[in-house]
Amino acid sequence: MCRWLFVPVALPVAAVSAVRAIPVEWPVLGVQLVAFMPWVAAPAAAALLLALLGRSRWQRVLAASLMGCQAFWLLPLDVRGPTAEAAGRPVTLVAMSINAELGGADAGKIVDLVRERRVGLLAVQEYTPQLSLKLTAAGLDGLLPHRIAHAREGAGGTAVYSSSMLEDAGVLPDTRFSMPVVRLDLGGGGGATLRVVAVHTLAPVGSAVNQWRKELATVAGAGTGSGPLLLAGDFNATYDHREFRSLLAGAGGARTLVDVAASAGSRLVPTWPMRGYHLPGIALDHLVTTRDITGSGYSVHPIAGTDHAAVVATPHVQVP
Repeated sequence: MCRWLFVPVALPVAAVSAVRAIPVEWPVLGVQLVAFMPWVAAPAAAALLLALLGRSRWQRVLAASLMGCQAFWLLPLDVRGPTAEAAGRPVTLVAMSINAELGGADAGKIVDLVRERRVGLLAVQEYTPQLSLKLTAAGLDGLLPHRIAHAREGAGGTAVYSSSMLEDAGVLPDTRFSMPVVRLDLGGGGGATLRVVAVHTLAPVGSAVNQWRKELATVAGAGTGSGPLLLAGDFNATYDHREFRSLLAGAGGARTLVDVAASAGSRLVPTWPMRGYHLPGIALDHLVTTRDITGSGYSVHPIAGTDHAAVVATPHVQVP
């Protein structure tokens, strides 16, 4: 019986593992399944148990190989922690990102979290005109008086709020949702700035998977040039996606980047779905920095009214 049960348990594990291991552009179903890769460890462990009980040599070898892959991917060796490459004085800034799900997130809860965590930089995706008014009414403008906002109905709007002066540096080109680029004044009178991109890529659903890949490549291209950089938002991608790992590795000649959650050992803490879907939780929302920024205090916070959680961390920027 264990030998017979092994087959339906192990085959799906092997299929998803092949998608994770083979670096090709898989169709949309493969992209979606690999997002849940950390959860595949459970059936992989069940397959190993069945193989041991069934006493089939080939099943034990296959199950041990699959379990070994899961362990390697759950605890990846290629997670690179931030290293301060630039000397200078550190400037500390608490950053937060939240996908407001069509503007439905509880504005009061967002402002409460900003106040509680002393957030100095806030990126909001799916930012609507109605949410803008609600955030103002809840007191966000008093905490973060500077903003560059592209409010839209539906999912396309994005905003960046800050306690310090912001300079509009345009938007990333050829993306379905607005991805504003801003420069944040780090103070000190030396003109030092932090470049920030508020990220919101299209979800890899149906034929949109190709656009999702293009947008992740566009986001990766923001890593070219010099100076500290923060990418904050809903990437609609997990660490198990090859496209996201390519972004971190510096695809297209860009600099290598650091996922703050991964470097903090928290990459498996889910940020979606917080409600509305009967699916295991995964991490789609990220704070990503260049390697001249160190990060601390990473945390995830559910917010009423949205299926995404807020992500918060404290980047420490080295200013010459």
